[in-house]
This record gives sequence, C-alpha cells and structure tokens, in this order.
Amino acid sequence: MASNTEHHQLDLPQFDAPVRLLIVVAPYYKAIAEGLIAGARATAEAAGATVDLIEVPGALEIPSAIGIAGRLANYDGFVALGCVVRGETTHYDTVCNDSSRGLTLLGLNGLCIGNGILTVENMEQAEVRADPNGQNKGGGAAAAALHLIALTRKWASGRSPDAARRDHDVIRLAGEMEGSGRA
Repeated sequence: MASNTEHHQLDLPQFDAPVRLLIVVAPYYKAIAEGLIAGARATAEAAGATVDLIEVPGALEIPSAIGIAGRLANYDGFVALGCVVRGETTHYDTVCNDSSRGLTLLGLNGLCIGNGILTVENMEQAEVRADPNGQNKGGGAAAAALHLIALTRKWASGRSPDAARRDHDVIRLAGEMEGSGRA
C-alpha cells in the first residue's frame, strides 16, 4: 500500500543570491489549485525565494506559458501546478501525457521546472495530494524546481556567460565539419 511507503525528501537548498520562481497554475479545480499554490508558496518562502503567480486555462497551456516566460522573462525556475481527473474519454491521457512531455522537453532544454500537475482517478485523491498539510505535492514541485536551480548555479559557477552556447555537442548530419567540403 502506497500510504505505508516511507519517502525520503532532500533538505531544501540554501542560496547565496536571490531566487525568483514563477508558479504557473491551471485553476480548473479551484480548491485543489489553491492547496497546491499554498504548498508551493510555503516551500519557496522556506528557501528564501520570491514567487510570482500566473493562471492559464488548463494543464495543456502550462508548458506553453513556461516556455514563453523562459524566453521573455527573468525567472530562475518554474512550478507547474494543476489537476487532471480521469473522466470517461481518452482526453485525460492526452492532457496528462502532453503536459508532462512539454514540461520534460522544456527541462531538457535548460529550464528548472517542478511538475506539480496532479494526475488522479478522482477528487478524493486530488484533495489528499493538494493538501499543504498532507502530501503537499505543490510544495514538492517547488522543492524540485529549487533543487534544479541549485544544481544549475553550482555547475554554472566559474563559467563564462556564453560557455553554454560554446560547450555543446556538435552533430554532423552530412558533409565535412571544417573547410569548404561538399556534402
């Protein structure tokens, strides 16, 4: 039974410089969203981070909003919050898979994201997971983002600002890498 499983949680990271988080929430289930937000805010505050909040229509829009903010705004990390409850159609699978895939792709491209989009069978499961005094999945998502920010700062220290652009793998699709060779 999952409720009897012991979980280990990492201590929150400590930061020397300010941390800015953007919480992106889909408040389709308002009470669930409010619990997730409360948990995320409390965790961010415990780590000394400042938080901004925006709302989007649904879980599918969360990755797009984070992608836009990642390009155009100045945040260290992002917390994705929402809830998808299984219904009678395959729409549940689409929303769960595509929102998760979108967040994963953004993360693989360098954004620090904590995924707190609940994917549940019923509202009772959502209530337990969203409760900041219960499973606190909003707080867990904020903690995940904070840990990724700490790793990014650790590994980026001492590197020049353009090092990330220079230090990447080159993949040759065709032709020669140097000179005026022909493909």
